[in-house]
Amino acid sequence: MVDVLGGRLLVTCDGAWVEAEAALQNKVVALYFAAGRCAPSRDFTPLLCDFYEELVDEARPPAPFEVVFVSADGSAQEMLEFMQELHGAWLALPFHDPYRHELRTRYHITAIPRLVILKPSGEVITDKGRKQIRERGLACFQNWVEAADIFQNFSG
Repeated sequence: MVDVLGGRLLVTCDGAWVEAEAALQNKVVALYFAAGRCAPSRDFTPLLCDFYEELVDEARPPAPFEVVFVSADGSAQEMLEFMQELHGAWLALPFHDPYRHELRTRYHITAIPRLVILKPSGEVITDKGRKQIRERGLACFQNWVEAADIFQNFSG
């Protein structure tokens, strides 16, 4: 993730800051482009939250997976409210970081919500993460791990 988010600080829904490189090392990363005012985002976010909880919070050992929210909200306050209301314990690119716009361009985000699944190198595994989670649930994660060349015994 050094190529994509290296050197950046990410924020938790509690307002804590974490270094992207340390938090995302050797993980499949899902960039979640969404906004609280968007009905499809509000519909999908609880599903993503459950997916994340089953993989990371409840699994032992936790799966090598992290979500980074890239907000399309209209203000930092809207972003914070959306995170506190519906998000899981995942990370976010700060609202005032202009890199949010570069990521939207880099990954060709023209509509939200969009879940782009990345290898640790930043290479795209799929830009259809939302569809895959809806259709296959946890089963899609094993494919992502294999595509990312992350070696961990995970049964989902």
